[in-house]
Amino acid sequence: MPDRRYTLRIGVIGGSSCSSEDAALAGETGRIIALQKHILICGGMGGVMEAACEGAFKNGGITVGILPGEDEKGSNKYLTVALPTGIGTARNMFVVKMCDALIAIGGWYGTLSEIAFALNIGRPVVALNTWKCSIKGREADLITAVSPGEAVEKAVKAVSGPR
Repeated sequence: MPDRRYTLRIGVIGGSSCSSEDAALAGETGRIIALQKHILICGGMGGVMEAACEGAFKNGGITVGILPGEDEKGSNKYLTVALPTGIGTARNMFVVKMCDALIAIGGWYGTLSEIAFALNIGRPVVALNTWKCSIKGREADLITAVSPGEAVEKAVKAVSGPR
């Protein structure tokens, strides 16, 4: 019987379409999340979300998609749990609230909103090839990473202890 003891809920956020570079980063991030026995949470659609879910799913991980629509239409095939909300992009807040930490890869304004929601409620966000955020010379509290392994390591550390 497989080991079903999972530890953290790590969100992977990013665009519903993405570059091949971001897809590769997301796939490897998902793979590492699964191998470390964490649950992957995302918006459940294509692009970064699908690539991350594929990496996790193919390595025995649990993937949860918080979907914008009333049903599973348009969701990616690598979800082990699909949760339709019927609230459109407002579901971004639910994605953030379900996570212990988030890893942002690429993305557009939806990703930026999730980063803002997360920082506003004190969830750590690891930035991997994504937005750089600042206002009036003050940098947002993003944790930067240059590789999927470093991103997962920093996400886990941010939840488990001091940064």
